[in-house]
Amino acid sequence: MSKITFMGAGSTVFAKNVLGDCMFVPALSGFEFALFDIDEQRLKDSENMLNNLKNNIDSNVLIKSYSDRKEALRGAKYVINAIQVGGYKPSTVIDFEIPKKYGLQQTIADTTGIGGIFRALRTIPVMLDFAKDIEEVCPDALFLNYTNPMASLTGAMLRYTNVKTIGLCHSVQICTEHLFRDLEMDHDGIEERIAGINHMAWLLEVKRDGKDLYPEIKRRAKEKQKTKHDDMVRYELMDKFGYYITESSEHNAEYHPYFIKRNYPELIERFNIPLDEYPRRCVNQLESWETMREDMVNNSQLTHTRSHEYGSRIIEAMETNVPFKFGGNVLNTGRLISNLPENTVVEVPCVVDRNGIMPTYIGDLPEQLAALNRTNINTQLLTIQAAVTGKREHVYQAAMLDPHTSAELSMDDIIAMCDELIEAHGDWLPQFMNSGSKIGV
Repeated sequence: MSKITFMGAGSTVFAKNVLGDCMFVPALSGFEFALFDIDEQRLKDSENMLNNLKNNIDSNVLIKSYSDRKEALRGAKYVINAIQVGGYKPSTVIDFEIPKKYGLQQTIADTTGIGGIFRALRTIPVMLDFAKDIEEVCPDALFLNYTNPMASLTGAMLRYTNVKTIGLCHSVQICTEHLFRDLEMDHDGIEERIAGINHMAWLLEVKRDGKDLYPEIKRRAKEKQKTKHDDMVRYELMDKFGYYITESSEHNAEYHPYFIKRNYPELIERFNIPLDEYPRRCVNQLESWETMREDMVNNSQLTHTRSHEYGSRIIEAMETNVPFKFGGNVLNTGRLISNLPENTVVEVPCVVDRNGIMPTYIGDLPEQLAALNRTNINTQLLTIQAAVTGKREHVYQAAMLDPHTSAELSMDDIIAMCDELIEAHGDWLPQFMNSGSKIGV
């Protein structure tokens, strides 16, 4: 029996989306969906939910939970990764509260910035452990990574393991749809070209019947900026750098040095920036889970509509040999984007069929876009280096190269903040606990 293993299956809503999607794929008939999570209750919840869904969709997949990670992976053809190491408490709280002591404010803190760095440092060692098991018990499996920070985690897997890995995000497929809806433009029949790095990929071209739609997009965006709305940061970046970016304004506010600044507090109001947005979402989700749990886990009438997530469609293409095009995160081997480093992870159009995943060549990005990407790539590469070496100096360097952190804090404060974050995370970062401060030694 062929097998799809879901790591972090206690993410019940996401498991519903991705594995629920897979239930609609005829080529996956008879597959085992193997579930693994370290939270036994959430694992059981997801198993119950998926069995309800299976019965209502009339699918003949096998849903099975595992307490042994290696057994969950054994013989898997596909592995889906959706873990969160450290959870909201203690780790997300630490990622926000300690930087605040130093005057560093954040919105989401899961991709780059100081929060993204420490989320990666917690997660990369766990994923490298996954890789050891995969190399032993399912060496030919395709690893579909949904966990953030996408570029750092996917880069670590691709550079330091033999696991076939693709990084998947949903910001690419919803980018122009949301933009056009926000600007009250017709989205039907458009042609688009998107490339860059995860959460900072660029809408390089957008046309209909060969006509460039950017002039009208920019005209409407400039008009919309006269009143407050939820996408002001991205519109400002498009105005100043010429292109629209894939990920939301609350994310991009902390990817750049221009928006969250102690000396310019008026920018928060001007660009409608939701500071501490991710902790608020976490609290709301935790408070609403019991109600959601009844609606999902114990709902014998539960149904599903296939979502826009790429996972099931990639697996379907590999099983049927019918090609599927998507935006994927891959190593920049051969300089797919020629003015970005070869050892970084880029987000580019890809095609998948039974032969595997084939990324497309982009060439040079407009230089200002490549420059903005490189500011985040610097931190990503140093974060990976810190995770695999266990050296604190690389943690400091990753933080000192981060655009937002370095724009707000001195080098001494950055080092002190990193040390305090490492101590607070404790057992979540064991590789750094005995390494001490080494800058200048």
